[in-house]
Amino acid sequence: MTLLKGLGTGLCLTVLCLLAAPKAKADEWNNKTAITFSAPVEVPGVGQHLLPAGTYVFKLADSNGDRHIVQIFNQDETQVLTTILSISNYRLKPTNKTVMTFRERPAGEPEALKAWFYPGHNTGEEFVYEKSRAIQLAKETNEVVLSTPVALASVPVETLKTAPIEAVTPAGETVDTAQVVEAPPPAPVAAAPAAVAAPVEVASLPATASDLGLIGLSGLMLLGAGFLVSGLLKKSV
Repeated sequence: MTLLKGLGTGLCLTVLCLLAAPKAKADEWNNKTAITFSAPVEVPGVGQHLLPAGTYVFKLADSNGDRHIVQIFNQDETQVLTTILSISNYRLKPTNKTVMTFRERPAGEPEALKAWFYPGHNTGEEFVYEKSRAIQLAKETNEVVLSTPVALASVPVETLKTAPIEAVTPAGETVDTAQVVEAPPPAPVAAAPAAVAAPVEVASLPATASDLGLIGLSGLMLLGAGFLVSGLLKKSV
């Protein structure tokens, strides 16, 4: 079976209103988004793994740090079809439309869902596949794929919240997830406020001098004035 033309250079097909023509009904608190697929799409997770062409509703069901739980509903939201484990993936420039990315598959086989970016958000959901399937996808697409050793088809949904996450290469080797997802840049560190010099307190000197010296000087001046007046009176007699 031949691979689609361009496999190796365009392994990740970014779709903006192509296979996924988003009908942007969305709620900010859970990223609710209606997506219409014009062809079957393979998805990971607990539940249905092949979605026929049609309209589906994506919701972010739970968020715990970088680990998220995404649920896919039927069009009228009466049934959860799949519950998917994902981790945050960063993109430099957000768009004002929903972006779904896929992994190219051999001709005639459905595209495999890779990631979901909500309009206006820098971070999206990079989906995690069961390890055995992730190894197959890695070989077919020649790229690293997020995986978990947990058997997703048979575990309770709650297990996804603690399931280990790793990544596999086309050679089947386990590598760090950083080879698949990009972490957001660190937040800028706010400059420390300039130090304000503490006011300097000038201590007042203790009052050690008394008024005795001033009193003595005044007395001498009065005594001198008395002698002067007395002398003038004698001369005038």
